[in-house]
Amino acid sequence: MTAALPSKDDGPLAMICGGGSLPLAIADYVTARGRQVVLFPLHGAAVGAGFERFPHHWVHVGQIGKFMRLARAAGCREVVLIGSLVRPSIWQTRPDFKALCLMPRVVAAFRGGDNHLLTGMSRLLEGDGFRLRGAHEVAPEILVPEGVLGGIAPSDRDRADIALGLDYLQTAGRFDIGQAVVVAGRHILAVEGVEGTDQMLERVAALRANGRIRAPAGAGVLVKAPKPDQDRRFDLPSIGPTTAEGVARAGLAGIAVVGGATIMAEPARLASAADRAGVFVVGMPPESAFESPRDRAS
Repeated sequence: MTAALPSKDDGPLAMICGGGSLPLAIADYVTARGRQVVLFPLHGAAVGAGFERFPHHWVHVGQIGKFMRLARAAGCREVVLIGSLVRPSIWQTRPDFKALCLMPRVVAAFRGGDNHLLTGMSRLLEGDGFRLRGAHEVAPEILVPEGVLGGIAPSDRDRADIALGLDYLQTAGRFDIGQAVVVAGRHILAVEGVEGTDQMLERVAALRANGRIRAPAGAGVLVKAPKPDQDRRFDLPSIGPTTAEGVARAGLAGIAVVGGATIMAEPARLASAADRAGVFVVGMPPESAFESPRDRAS
């Protein structure tokens, strides 16, 4: 059963904001429904103008006590974490007194991959009375639907690459590593690491320019999928107009993601940017990403 959308009766929504355009886009969606938001942009991650349009407080990653105090004062009971963030070391978090009191649990959260870290930090907030919500729960418009976006569809060759990419991500995701892979001719060309999707695509473009990739231009797919055991409330895979542009520069045919489990920034711009770049964007049925390779072959 689909959970009911939060409403203004749930009180203001606290949003801890990393980088990128998604935090402000989601704030616009939520306020359009009549619910107030209070933004908490993170120093060193959130950049650009626009936060001044909403009630907001700048915080450092380790200022857990400051966030809780300000969020409670504003009447916030629910929290969304959204936006890109380069994972800091524990010594770069600038912990306040509350964080220092919770330091054993903070240290334990840092001992693992990104999903382990985010789940651990969410438990700290929930232990103090807040409820963590996924960005897609408060703004379902941001989810990529199933099917083709824009005017270009994947070929049979592309769909074979997509199937291999989804198989790989289902296996690799159990180790809490990247959410993206580039496949061409059923050959894995690149796997996303800590650099993120945009930088991985730049790496593919450089490899192609250096003659290290033999697949012809216009062949290959960027495939993105959530990890099998991922907490869907945060860090879902995301794509946007810059992703389509990066795929085109890398000489790939298109982008494949899991429909209903991938966030898209600026949906209208994404579709038009893909069409202009001559690349496809497709949302695959969720069952194609989470069935076993043996099931898919049968």
